[in-house]
Amino acid sequence: MQQTEFLNVVLPFKDKLYRLAKRLLVSKEEAEDATQEILLKLWSKNKMMTGYNNVEAYAMMMTKNFCLDRLKSKQAGNLKLVHSNYKDENVSIQTQIEVSDSLSWIEKIMEELPEQQKMVLQLRDVEQYEFEEIADLLGMNTTAVRVALSRARKTVREKLVQKHNYGIQ
Repeated sequence: MQQTEFLNVVLPFKDKLYRLAKRLLVSKEEAEDATQEILLKLWSKNKMMTGYNNVEAYAMMMTKNFCLDRLKSKQAGNLKLVHSNYKDENVSIQTQIEVSDSLSWIEKIMEELPEQQKMVLQLRDVEQYEFEEIADLLGMNTTAVRVALSRARKTVREKLVQKHNYGIQ
């Protein structure tokens, strides 16, 4: 695969790789490093990539595995928690605080989910993958993906309602 072909194949989904890495690693810096590492690995394997039907799915699987390995490593203790997902200067300060608080709570709730539910929620609701693609990426059947997504959404919804009804816990 030529350099321009490689770039045309990989660049459209590099942001998805970053968002998945950020969901798993939380730290912006760690996610950037992970994304760069995956792109370098993809580049080093670009001659072998011609046989892959879905390079994006392969890259997402690589990203997931790399991030999970990173979390298991000794360096995981050094990961910083940095939340900087939302910026909009045209909104009132109160609205910014409320949105930031809600996003923070959703992130905290998602971090408490079982790993499988967290991955399914990220891939479906954030990355907009189809159920079949998620099933292939995670080695599950589509019914199990739907069940995991339903349970994850229900948990997030219940905990957000509980937080809003009863205040900070």
